[in-house]
Amino acid sequence: MTAQPAPTESRTYDSLKAAWIPLAALCLAFFVEMVDNTLLSIALPTIGRDLGSSTTSLQWVTGAYALTFGGLLLTAGSIADRFGRRRVLLVGLTAFGLISMLVVFVDSTGELIALRAALGLCAAAMAPITNSLVFRLFDSEQLRMRAITVMMIVGMSGFILGPLLGGTALAHVRWEWLLVVNAPIALIAFLGVRGGVAKDHADDLTSDPLDLPGAVLSIVGIGLACYSLTSGVEHGWGAPLTIACIAGAIVAVGAFVRHERGVDAPMLDLSTFSNGTIRGAAIAQIGTAIAMAGVMFSLILHFQYAYGWSPVKAGLANLPMIATMLLFTPATEGMVRAWGHRIACLVGAALLAGGLGWLAYAVEHGYLAVAIGMVVMTAGLRTVMMTCAVALIGGMPENRTSLGAALNDTAQEVGTSLGTAVVGTMIATLVTKTLPNGTWSSSLVADFFHGERVTFVVLAVAVGVIATLGSLTLTDSHSTEEHPSEAPADAVPA
Repeated sequence: MTAQPAPTESRTYDSLKAAWIPLAALCLAFFVEMVDNTLLSIALPTIGRDLGSSTTSLQWVTGAYALTFGGLLLTAGSIADRFGRRRVLLVGLTAFGLISMLVVFVDSTGELIALRAALGLCAAAMAPITNSLVFRLFDSEQLRMRAITVMMIVGMSGFILGPLLGGTALAHVRWEWLLVVNAPIALIAFLGVRGGVAKDHADDLTSDPLDLPGAVLSIVGIGLACYSLTSGVEHGWGAPLTIACIAGAIVAVGAFVRHERGVDAPMLDLSTFSNGTIRGAAIAQIGTAIAMAGVMFSLILHFQYAYGWSPVKAGLANLPMIATMLLFTPATEGMVRAWGHRIACLVGAALLAGGLGWLAYAVEHGYLAVAIGMVVMTAGLRTVMMTCAVALIGGMPENRTSLGAALNDTAQEVGTSLGTAVVGTMIATLVTKTLPNGTWSSSLVADFFHGERVTFVVLAVAVGVIATLGSLTLTDSHSTEEHPSEAPADAVPA
């Protein structure tokens, strides 16, 4: 029997069992970066009471992570291509663990938002790399696909189980521990990657220059656009600060477009969007992320404030979404095979808008009605997300599928930032700027239900239009898989 060679001496393993250490480490890294998207959402009411946060500031506790995460994904991938994927992942894991521990020193909402933004930056250095390193572990296409399936299940579980895990933890520890626990997880992942994944080789690296100005302009543009909503509520829509934010966002986005068109190695090649499939898939993905972020932000407040449920019970209330996300995948694949990308995605868009519209009715009719809306919306969400991810990757040239995966992730994170900002702003405008401590009065609960009704109607119309417009440009392809040898696992989101 031949001994398994050391990972730094050999690029590949001959079975999943032989690669269990690096595979488990990569899964753990992927899990922690995905779960951090939603883990803290269940603690928003607790954080609001503890730090005296306003509704609009709470939206930035989650939005800041998504903003830096989405804004730097493409740049992080470029850095990894230049300096080494394994090396950048190890740096990202180290920084993620160390920064997470700084939460023990946080005593204001502003400090927590800054910390979350820094964690988003670290996650961006991990996300496009974690899954792609799976391909380095195996030569066999079959083993790669089996490993990717494992990675996808882990990532999906992390994203949608975040509120449940967070709610369970809050029953026993303070909310700060939801971030502190990242440190030992990151350490274990670091050791597994360092010991089990082959070192980077010079022939795998590129000398392309980094487009840091593009990354800065994209974050500034999206950040100012989101903050203009907050400023409009707090200072007035005609206030100089609000107008300045809106103008700054327009200027930054314009400068980003001009810069990307003129630079030799752009962060985002805008000519890619001349392909209708790629353009439509990215647009539809933004719509799905707006819906997911908006619903999760609103229902977390709904369950804990309006119903008075504990964080654990509120986390368990998300089980219909979790079950639908996992169980509806075969139905989505069946629709794609039977009808093609365009029709399947249009059906998903209809389910998505219908579920959001139903939630507008359900908010005053008990949990069962809400759960029905969650199931219908999630079925549409899963259909559009999966179909568009496959279409986007499939629409890219063979040698640019990694860019397609990054575009897919970036579109979702931009949508997450916008969805959280829009819903948080609407609730602050329609209900209250400051979330009161203790049990809500019946009049405040009634105002909150009214605010949710309006919010879900707006989401249903906006998301339905966005997803439909994106779907219409897709092709009649019946494919349910991306290019297997190129696309990283995170191309199909949780």
